[in-house]
Amino acid sequence: MVVKPRDAATVVPIRKSCHSEDGIEVLIVLRHPKSKFVPGYYVYPGGRLDEGDYSSEIENFCTDIDHKKAQRLIKDAFPSEKALGAWVAGIRETFEEVGLLLAYEEDGALISLNSEERREKFSAYRRSLYEGKIKLKDILKEEGLMLATDRLHYFSHWITPELLPLRYDVRFFIAEMPENQVVMHDGVELIKHVWISPQDALYEYEQKRIDMVLPTVMTLGELSKYRTVGDVILSTYKKDIPAILTKMSRLDDRFVEVMPDGRVITCRHPEYPQEDMP
Repeated sequence: MVVKPRDAATVVPIRKSCHSEDGIEVLIVLRHPKSKFVPGYYVYPGGRLDEGDYSSEIENFCTDIDHKKAQRLIKDAFPSEKALGAWVAGIRETFEEVGLLLAYEEDGALISLNSEERREKFSAYRRSLYEGKIKLKDILKEEGLMLATDRLHYFSHWITPELLPLRYDVRFFIAEMPENQVVMHDGVELIKHVWISPQDALYEYEQKRIDMVLPTVMTLGELSKYRTVGDVILSTYKKDIPAILTKMSRLDDRFVEVMPDGRVITCRHPEYPQEDMP
């Protein structure tokens, strides 16, 4: 039986390279080895949509996007209300998992979490959010914040192959991270993080020093073409974003995924079935 994929959103955090005048760095995070989904693999921050991510009320806390605009950008969301939820879930999950909050203060400035008092306060919010004790909108109301949804740029759409037991329908967004916040992986789902150039991440993968699933690898491959954060963001304007659903197969003694255009890509995935592979 084919498992229906769950709606999810992923944010690919990027920033200007700290090691060269040109180039970008990407934040990748290591999943706990006992995680149900891709244990021990490097991924981007992200997770499933909650109902609160696409409620009618949350629209009032979004910058430069509403339900109608989100539905124009993501035409295949079902129900259509979930389109806006992809932006909101991306911000929420990034805050929960790595402590980076894309939000604006009342004066329009990106929120700063540099002071000890603010770090402690928002760390408490983060724990309560993760534990389900509060909703994202509660934090926004209490602190007078607006979500920086305008900083998320729709980049790609991947659907987990049909033969896997855990499947997700994932919207990928690119977002430049604020300079006045520090990454803190949650220590529960994620146990390590690293800022790395796309080229270096791909080299580490090719040398089998780190594991990543196909959407992560392909995203890094696309990002490796760009020299600046601005170039990456510009590439998303009017970008055609089809849903990518690969087919899994076995070729000789290797697992492969077949892209919609017919490309065959050897890949590593902890959840590939060991039997009944076509």
